[in-house]
Amino acid sequence: MQMQNQLKKSKRMKKSQALLIGSLLVFGGSIVLSWNYLLRMREEVFSEMKLAMTDSLPVTQEQQTEGGPVSGGEPEYYENYTIDYSKYYGVLEIPRIGLKRGFYNVGSRYNNIESNVTMVEGSVSPSEGNGNLILMAHSGDSYISFFAYLYRLGVGDDCYITLSGVTYHYQIVDIYDVNKSGLMVLDWNPNNRNLTLVTCTKDSDTLQTVYVAEYIG
Repeated sequence: MQMQNQLKKSKRMKKSQALLIGSLLVFGGSIVLSWNYLLRMREEVFSEMKLAMTDSLPVTQEQQTEGGPVSGGEPEYYENYTIDYSKYYGVLEIPRIGLKRGFYNVGSRYNNIESNVTMVEGSVSPSEGNGNLILMAHSGDSYISFFAYLYRLGVGDDCYITLSGVTYHYQIVDIYDVNKSGLMVLDWNPNNRNLTLVTCTKDSDTLQTVYVAEYIG
């Protein structure tokens, strides 16, 4: 009889231990899942904050839709503070997509594609006469994707470059894709002042899109 009682007691202890271990595993799993969810939410919030901080819409705070800036559309990014553009070498503006962004000259430590719209070495500023001013920036959805909406542009859309208080008006005349190989042959008119914008092609890991604009006044 004593032996049977001991066996029953041992079974009850093992069952209790199993229940305790199972509860701990479930609890621990819940904590891990909750922690991963909180981390994911934190990254999403931080990403939105970074995008808002690097917003490049004009201070008119127009809302954008797929067709370009219109009032009453779906809101995207808003600039609710004043940027000192005088610190930049030049300013790029594209009204069609509400883009206004300063850029630095070649040689500046801030002329870095991981921080700003980048002026490519060998570029010729419009103030110097005929030549090609080449600007590059990331696309995508990160906080440094300053050219995220270039894919909305078409032939005939306006671009503006301001240097030392003088604004140069361009119109896009050609858009084409090239392989993302590290080398790029650009097609532009050597007898005109040109602006070329380069960024990664939307929804492609192997292509870059080139937007060629010519000076019109």
